[in-house]
Amino acid sequence: MEKQAYSPSEITDFQTKSEHFFPVAWYKKMLAEQPVFYHAGTNTWNVFRYEDVKRVLTDYALFSSVRQRTLVNVGAGTKEGSFPERLNIHDSDPPEHRKARSLFSAAFTPRSLKEWEPRVEQVVNELIREMEAKTEVDIVQDFTTPLPIIIMAELLGVPHQDKWLFKKWVDLLFMPIQKEKNEEVHQQKEQAAKEFFAYLHPFVVDKRTHLADDIISDLIQAEYEGDKLTDEDIVTITMFILGAGIETTSLLLANSFYSLLYDNPNLYAELRSDLDLVPLFVEEMLRYRFHISKMDRTVKEDNDVLGVELKKGDVVIAWMSAANFDQAVFEDPFALNIHRKNNNRHQSFSNGPHICLGAPLARMEANKAFHHFIKAFSRIEPVPGFDLEANLQPSAAGQALVRLPVRVWR
Repeated sequence: MEKQAYSPSEITDFQTKSEHFFPVAWYKKMLAEQPVFYHAGTNTWNVFRYEDVKRVLTDYALFSSVRQRTLVNVGAGTKEGSFPERLNIHDSDPPEHRKARSLFSAAFTPRSLKEWEPRVEQVVNELIREMEAKTEVDIVQDFTTPLPIIIMAELLGVPHQDKWLFKKWVDLLFMPIQKEKNEEVHQQKEQAAKEFFAYLHPFVVDKRTHLADDIISDLIQAEYEGDKLTDEDIVTITMFILGAGIETTSLLLANSFYSLLYDNPNLYAELRSDLDLVPLFVEEMLRYRFHISKMDRTVKEDNDVLGVELKKGDVVIAWMSAANFDQAVFEDPFALNIHRKNNNRHQSFSNGPHICLGAPLARMEANKAFHHFIKAFSRIEPVPGFDLEANLQPSAAGQALVRLPVRVWR
């Protein structure tokens, strides 16, 4: 049965795309004034403080991932666009979740990340070479979007030459709820799911007799509770893995470039003078500029652990990105500071049993991307006249950059 979905935009009520893109003013207000907040319109409880968010995400005895109402509107309500029920790691708790996750944990690393580093570096440098002759690039179209698509496609074992097709389908499948266009969005999602499924199915069938060192081949050979996965299972799993890998990493990369251009224009020169600072930069970007992170849970039994009376069946939304600005954990949290001692304590990849499987890969891609880009280009500058509001579109993250022009110097 398709879950009842609601939109976080009903809760935030932002008036502009730009406000949604960087909602720190709202986070600051909620952390200070309403850290545990009931929203009547969506009938949800919302938590913002670091320890409350962590409790909701880790205490599955009280806060369950099995839900009938959700803010996660990924996929389509069709067979092609829905995760196989018995393998649904998103909507399950331990021990069932642990069994299914073990399958993905093995499949998600067909080679160690160390072995994949040379290929990631190669892809990064190939994209950089394509930009070298230019004085102005669109960093979203030229770099931050194609990089994760190429890497994820190769990890899975499908041709990355069709990367813009993948991007189109993923954008539709991950499109958030839009009340005024609800029926239209559902139809677009269903069509994208059918096309994506039909595209991937022949590759899965072929790999049954041509196994390789990739995720699809691992899934073909895997057993789950004594059963092999069907072709249909593997196709749907592949759709969601590819989508998640593209959406999150491209968002991180694009937002980080935006931050280098507009949040602290002096930071690029500091990084170029010492490339060993890049990992610190990536972690601070995950804390400061990665606003995809919010997750809902269903209350399993009456409790008051958050300081309010919660009833069985209530929905609680944990705003991880807001928790990343909790001054009880992060000193001067609304400042961008790559030298922050504990910036890696952010909860951007969630917490507890559902912590993101792809987090190590996303970190590695981001570190390689910025290391080699900063090494290749001596400086970057914004292009005058860039209109942020006109270059944002709805995504699973809230608002995502579709274009970011950058002036570059070798």
